[in-house]
Amino acid sequence: MKISLKLSGKFLLDFFLILSFVVIPFTGRSQSVDELLAEGDKAVEEFKSNKALDIYLKADKISPGNWQILWRISRSYVDIAEHMPAETGDQEDAQYAEFEKALSYAENTVKLAPDQSISYIRRAAANGKIALFKGVFSVAGIVNKVKEDCEKAIKLNNGGNYIQALAHYILGRTHAKVSEKWAPARAVIGLGWADKETALKELKKAVELFPDFRMFLLDLGKIYLDEDEESKAKETLTKVLSAPKKDEDDDELLKEAKQLLDEIKKG
Repeated sequence: MKISLKLSGKFLLDFFLILSFVVIPFTGRSQSVDELLAEGDKAVEEFKSNKALDIYLKADKISPGNWQILWRISRSYVDIAEHMPAETGDQEDAQYAEFEKALSYAENTVKLAPDQSISYIRRAAANGKIALFKGVFSVAGIVNKVKEDCEKAIKLNNGGNYIQALAHYILGRTHAKVSEKWAPARAVIGLGWADKETALKELKKAVELFPDFRMFLLDLGKIYLDEDEESKAKETLTKVLSAPKKDEDDDELLKEAKQLLDEIKKG
């Protein structure tokens, strides 16, 4: 009986030791969707787009059909694709595939949250990248969708200042890009609505809503230069130099602003 008790005690000890290694990892508290979103958003702030995407995809598995997750996934695919190499045909195909993924997730976001500005902004952003990839004047229908989605986002007027500023910015950039082509020629393909005056107005609104953002300031400065408003261009571009870094591409934007200011000084 004594031997039996000793063996039973050793068995129990071994059992609990094994249990501690096998069971505990599986009984730890799993992350909630909110925690994963916070972690993903932090990765975005640190310019770690691939890490952010992995986290958002994990959240999507836990909570499928969640529009808050889907628009973030769409944004991540755009962020990643923007920085992919595109020197060969295969690389271009890979980049385009990422933009298409971004559009797919954005489309689902619009279906799930048609009353949210961010839904239309993410779709506009994805379609805008696709239009630039294919050539703006060869995909007039897509460009028109970008314009319509921005206008819808502005009409809904929710999501906060940055979201609204982004809607005005994309709309302004679209007007500016389309205006590069002779008006009668683009009118034939359904893009006659674009003009530099509207581009300027929309970019000014973006800066008004969200100042000290280099991307907004730089493009506004460029429009001023196009319109021969040199003093306003200089003033706006100078603000880029003191604006804090908030985006992965801000260092390049800073260099571009400095180059433009040097050109203005040289006359």
